[in-house]
Amino acid sequence: MIMKKIAWVVDSSAYINTLLKNHPDVYVIPLNIHFGHEQFVDGVDLTPEQLYDRIRNGSDSVKTSQPSAGEFAELYTKLSTEYESIIAVHVSNSLSGTISSSQSGAQIAQVQVECVDSLSLSAGITGLVVKGLHLQEKGLSFEEIATQLRTEATKFRNFILIGNLTQLYKGGRLSSAQFYLGSLLKIKPIIQINNKGELQELDKVRSYKKAIQYLINKVVESVQQEDTKTVYIMHANALEQAESLKEAILLQAPNVELVVGEISTSLAVHAGEDTIAVLWYLP
Repeated sequence: MIMKKIAWVVDSSAYINTLLKNHPDVYVIPLNIHFGHEQFVDGVDLTPEQLYDRIRNGSDSVKTSQPSAGEFAELYTKLSTEYESIIAVHVSNSLSGTISSSQSGAQIAQVQVECVDSLSLSAGITGLVVKGLHLQEKGLSFEEIATQLRTEATKFRNFILIGNLTQLYKGGRLSSAQFYLGSLLKIKPIIQINNKGELQELDKVRSYKKAIQYLINKVVESVQQEDTKTVYIMHANALEQAESLKEAILLQAPNVELVVGEISTSLAVHAGEDTIAVLWYLP
């Protein structure tokens, strides 16, 4: 049997665009979503619509968990019989234990895997895999590709508009006083994943309209000053708002490529419905 060159593994916090979904060498390992004592597999047996409905109308707390080391070991054992090497790109280690499970799974399977901390999530992971596939086409080794991707990860930029404070409150990231005051004043938090892969609060904007303008300004500034070529607009059940944001950006930056997509259910658990984010890599 002729071994294929590189298997690509991502967790389901990634934005699974058409390229990743249809690529024969890209494999997605799902995170888990828990409602009370019920467990669902991200992207498999819980649709985004079902998730938002349960969050809006259910009383059970909801949380996520990473795949087990055993699940990774099973996947890596299988892939090692078909591929020469494996590169795994995962959600930021500061936000999830997924990369630790991945590394443990590789040790259990006794398979060499280059695990790349994306320092991001969603389209941030997608962008790294797309870059990696281009590097693979150029003939770089899997070690060289992984090294370049770790450098690329530090060029990630993002601005996230939290659409609904309820999930931050339920998840323990807001006190009851902060939740009440924020809701009363219609405050829209803008958060960011910094270059260490950690979440940090950037700003508090006093209306949705001003918050959207904030995102527009950040994208246009990067396109004009840093020659950014591609920007992802990710949303949580807010397609209409995302498309409106795309149109507004194109009025000021008509040459930028804008990709609209929906965040995974595992991320929506934490971000909440109506969240919108703009994400890109510097050239």
